[in-house]
Amino acid sequence: MQILWELEKGFVNDVLDKIPEPKPAYNTVSTIIRILEKKGFVSYIAYGKTHEYYPLIGKNEYRSQYLKSIVSNYFGGSFERLVSFFAKDNDMDIQEMEELLKNVQNDITNQKDE
Repeated sequence: MQILWELEKGFVNDVLDKIPEPKPAYNTVSTIIRILEKKGFVSYIAYGKTHEYYPLIGKNEYRSQYLKSIVSNYFGGSFERLVSFFAKDNDMDIQEMEELLKNVQNDITNQKDE
């Protein structure tokens, strides 16, 4: 998705060109793009047997859906468990937790103002 957002639209070879070495096989990239298309994240324009792909959703919407999926599948739907996991896994101290809380409060306030 990152590469398609950067390209705005492109063929499998265009995506493959943007991937650093060691590059995956053409078929691997093609399969991933088709999976994204089946999930509704990507669409295409057909030129015969060739397809030019483009993203259907922006980064924020994709990030939101992806994060909700992770929280649901790995943390029992609990954002509290997610934050607790990252706090423990990254050895966050009280000051870092307070800074995180402050940032979350600012984000919530800014969303209400929009």
